[in-house]
Amino acid sequence: MAADAGGRGPAYRRIVLKLSGEALAGSQGYGLDPAVLMRIGAEVREVIDLGVQVAIVIGGGNIFRGVAAQAGGMERATADYMGMLATVINALALQDSLEKAGCQTRVLSAIEMRAVAEPYIRRRAIRHLEKGRVVIFAAGTGNPFFTTDTAGALRAVEIAADAIMKATKVDGIYSADPARDKNAERLERVTYIEVLNRRLEVMDTTAISLCMDNKLPIVVFDLTRSGNIKRIVCGEPVGSIVTSSA
Repeated sequence: MAADAGGRGPAYRRIVLKLSGEALAGSQGYGLDPAVLMRIGAEVREVIDLGVQVAIVIGGGNIFRGVAAQAGGMERATADYMGMLATVINALALQDSLEKAGCQTRVLSAIEMRAVAEPYIRRRAIRHLEKGRVVIFAAGTGNPFFTTDTAGALRAVEIAADAIMKATKVDGIYSADPARDKNAERLERVTYIEVLNRRLEVMDTTAISLCMDNKLPIVVFDLTRSGNIKRIVCGEPVGSIVTSSA
């Protein structure tokens, strides 16, 4: 495996990067920000150049939120399917930016739409990763009532990833929302059980339980700071990590 500039090999061999749809909207809060897409493409390319295999699970909240639609009276299953279609739009936009950065990519969708994406097949996804391609998982799990956080954990376990990296707008996990509570404490390391018991807003309980059952580390980091993805892959103590023991 390739080593980084300092001569040290990457800390992870295969990762799943979990991106929210909102992350792609940037400061505008809705839709797609081309500058954000290009920056993510360039950062993923740096990681690929280290010899690390990268898969990405993308949300759709920048275009459509199923939970919000349900609150407005829409049937939950219908709203969730619409949200899955929004993730496909994001996946195609991300694919474009990654390929402009020089990465080979494949979009694999849990809902079949062969004109724009390959159907999700686990062994095919692994084969793409082994060939150095960035795999973008779209349409969540393909089932309503599951979040894209759960889809990220599921795909990470299925492809035997070494870690799932959850991109956020803050520099790790806090005991409370740091934007609302000035006394919120930053937690550098925390266990799965603590996350569940303290209801820390890392991922939903299904995703956390899936990671816990399969001992899959969760790294929570600030996507808005350029270079953080590469720093984590190279073993630097960036963000917060959730494991079996603190």
